Amino acid sequence: MSRGVKISLALVAVFVVAVAAILLVGRSGGDSDASAPGGGAGAVVRPDSHRISSAPEGSPTFVEFLDFECEACRSVYPAIEELRAGYGDRVSFVVRYFPMPGHFNAERAARAVEAAAQQGKFEQMYQKMYETQSEWGEQRVPKDDVFRGYAADLGLDMAAFDAAYADPATAARVAADVADGKALGVQGTPTFFLDGQRFSPATYQDLTDALDAALR
Repeated sequence: MSRGVKISLALVAVFVVAVAAILLVGRSGGDSDASAPGGGAGAVVRPDSHRISSAPEGSPTFVEFLDFECEACRSVYPAIEELRAGYGDRVSFVVRYFPMPGHFNAERAARAVEAAAQQGKFEQMYQKMYETQSEWGEQRVPKDDVFRGYAADLGLDMAAFDAAYADPATAARVAADVADGKALGVQGTPTFFLDGQRFSPATYQDLTDALDAALR
């Protein structure tokens, strides 16, 4: 079996497990996503939304509302990275913050990523949060010092990072994404949109099929 086939099969398995977790939590009232968008006036993408891959104007746009402390988001993360590797020059990938209130450090993690973004390190901190989630997630004590350590590891200007992390404007930027998500009917994470339309893939193949269809 070729390496590429092995990777694809592994990603399918990861995605199926992640979706199963989302559906299971949804039945218990946790990190679920709603079955249909709400009637609010939220924007799926705004000019200041963070793009982790940018395709030419007019290309399809894939949006994920996510929570860095969400285990389902962490499980799906490798699949999203694989999609970026295969489609990133043809599809724009956009990240929106949606920290869930039940996750003690989720909003802090989002602020840390946003503070890093102000120094051009959004993608690096975004990846760091998922790669280290087991070190700080699902804990009921503040992990500000942990996130500050990640910023130092990335070589950020720490005075600027500290100021941005504590700035109410940074928290407001995160809250603006949450407000858009709620207006769009987002109730949990991860929630996906493709070209402005919400969709709920059950497998990794559903994702690739949707992107392929959008590119036709």
